[in-house]
Amino acid sequence: MGRTRSLLVAYAAVFMAGLLAGCASLAPREPPASTHALADVAGTALARVAASSTPADVGGKSGFRMLPEGPFSLDARIALARRAEKSLDVQYYQLQSDSVGFRLLRELRDAARRGVRVRLIVDDFYTAGQDELFSTLAAFSNVEVRLFNPLPAREGSLVGRFLASLHEFSRINHRMHNKLFVADNSFSVSGGRNIGDEYFMQGGAANFIDADVMAAGPVVREQSAAFDLYWNSEHVWPVAQVARPALAPEQARRRFDEIVGAPLPDIDVRERDVLGHTPVREQLARGRLDLMFAHARVLVDDPSKITRSDRDARLQGSVSLRVLDLMDSARSKVLIISPYFIPGKLGMARLARSAANGVKLTVYTNSLSSTDEPLVYLGYARYRDDLLRLGFDLYEVAPQLGNRTQLGVFGSSISRLHAKISVIDEDRIFVGSMNLDSRSARINTEIGLVVESPEIVREFMRMIPADGFKSAYRLRLSDAGRVEWLERTDDGGVIVHKTNPGTTWMAEIRNWLSSLFVGEDQL
Repeated sequence: MGRTRSLLVAYAAVFMAGLLAGCASLAPREPPASTHALADVAGTALARVAASSTPADVGGKSGFRMLPEGPFSLDARIALARRAEKSLDVQYYQLQSDSVGFRLLRELRDAARRGVRVRLIVDDFYTAGQDELFSTLAAFSNVEVRLFNPLPAREGSLVGRFLASLHEFSRINHRMHNKLFVADNSFSVSGGRNIGDEYFMQGGAANFIDADVMAAGPVVREQSAAFDLYWNSEHVWPVAQVARPALAPEQARRRFDEIVGAPLPDIDVRERDVLGHTPVREQLARGRLDLMFAHARVLVDDPSKITRSDRDARLQGSVSLRVLDLMDSARSKVLIISPYFIPGKLGMARLARSAANGVKLTVYTNSLSSTDEPLVYLGYARYRDDLLRLGFDLYEVAPQLGNRTQLGVFGSSISRLHAKISVIDEDRIFVGSMNLDSRSARINTEIGLVVESPEIVREFMRMIPADGFKSAYRLRLSDAGRVEWLERTDDGGVIVHKTNPGTTWMAEIRNWLSSLFVGEDQL
């Protein structure tokens, strides 16, 4: 889905026209009670499964399983929610009011009814029309819902709320982009996916190529600590303080049940995923998960990052800078998978130095015809030619070739990239919420995992053919120095596109004009 930057052009136009009016405001925040992840979970069924899945000789290592396919990743979350006995800690940038969103919310409700403590944090930017949904969910015993950095305007559409909140633009421009799901402080699912149909191959017009990772062991406790950092932050508000309850608790609970509707059959999941693993729900039922063990660490931005007035101060210690440092340590190769890729001056300097040292650099990002953020593509295009001159292998997702990924049945829907992964040499992988752009580095907050494991890297790389991404255009410079897009055909041939494929010159001009209103530091 489009991010905060999608509205920046509207902001500029409205500001220039002098139309700012009807400013809303929030009542003073009343600090809620601090709570923390539950530690006494050893007796839960999930903790026992984690223990039985862990060999005795792993030391301080954690267990991991990649979840590259949407249906399998959704299956993991739902299976964990159904088996949780003590706690569910859930944190998302976006939780949509659609089939997948309602599926997850029903599971949170049902877990709370069993006595599970449910803590849900949602960034407030995309919650237009959801005040009733989250307020009524919070009416259930054992459920708390908090909103990160709420907009003062509560009524109307996304655009309307944004425009009515522009007097606080310097604050509301900063968003919590984190994605995290933790069950009984024993298993987690984290990565790039928000909660919505298109992130789990359930969309109609478009679906995302994305990836998550399931974890067990010490790293889960680190993730729980990261969750607590946000849960108890001054930038997180109880939903009742932002959207005052309009119904009595029992009425609110009935209303929530009406909104999310009756349970639906579980979505179809194949017998095995692209990596050969059976669904998580089946493995939990047998009492043992197939995991690979490795040392890992959590990278997380401090939520106070959004209050720092100096842009360089926001960069210091950030997930983005630490991932760049990780790339700096590469000896032979770096693979960057990022839907929004704008390296900026710092990133270009770092990557150019790696290229000069003989490191092979590969970037897989969206094409102009696949991206949901055309302005970001234009920001990336400013660096594209230089990246090719430095010897980068550049790939851009071809929207009509999603079925070649083996990550799901795209059908008539187009494919868009949303995964955020970096692979360093053959022994380290980063999976998280961070894009390689200025917004992730200096404006939003992010979270991710760095896993040190040749075995896990090898498994992930099995999904990428040795001769490159078959679902993407490969870019090159012509003899005349102009970019060309190479599209492989099913019969082994190559189509050479000399102009940006899948778009028109009118659309490119319109996007270019829009880009004049938005600086690269906002992309």
